[in-house]
Amino acid sequence: MTHETWLAIFFNNHFAGLGNSLLSLAGQKATNPAEPWADFMVMQILVAILMVAILLAVRSSLSVEKPGKLQHIFELIHSFITETSHEQVGHEGHKHVLLFETLFIFLLLANLIGLIPGFMSPTQAIYVPLGCALVAFLYYNYVGLRKDAGGYLKHFLGPIPVLAPLMIPIEIISHIARPLSLTIRLFANMYAGEQVTLVFLSLTYLVAPVIFMGLHVFVSVLQAYIFVLMTMIYVAGAVAEEH
Repeated sequence: MTHETWLAIFFNNHFAGLGNSLLSLAGQKATNPAEPWADFMVMQILVAILMVAILLAVRSSLSVEKPGKLQHIFELIHSFITETSHEQVGHEGHKHVLLFETLFIFLLLANLIGLIPGFMSPTQAIYVPLGCALVAFLYYNYVGLRKDAGGYLKHFLGPIPVLAPLMIPIEIISHIARPLSLTIRLFANMYAGEQVTLVFLSLTYLVAPVIFMGLHVFVSVLQAYIFVLMTMIYVAGAVAEEH
């Protein structure tokens, strides 16, 4: 297995046993037991650690009178996600802000970390977008069933009982397509963006890389937002009074 990041090499040199144990717990087996840690695995661990560290730093320096720059940034993110959640989900939007914000910050950091030399964006490996999409899928189904299981399941039958045999498979396929859509959209955009940036970095080292790195930042923010926005829409549909 060829690794692009020094962090994966470090993990494989020092924590190969742990990696194999974790894979075994998940019912998986490494192709090469000496190198169980893939790049996307160690990078998403790093992103999670960075995320926790940043949030702890913000919490420790919270101030009403003299808020720092980091506090301003996160207050902006919180305000934006809260307002968008209220617009999409309605009066119950505040109940789901924790998930929306967590997904947004994780995906944003995961998308942007690839700009740092020696690192890669874990979202350019399909497993990470798929994992986030499954979280969104399980969450909106859970909140729909928790609020009104009968009403939520009833919408799979269609508007009139006679259409139920036709509507049930259509609705099931429609719901299965949602995590696939979330996964492919995020993965394809981040993978393509990463490859384009790498190509231009290899060709020139001044103007073009700056332009494409700026484009990569824009795509990173946009894709994190779209992923969370689609999750909000799915949650809104699940908790709607009339399904």
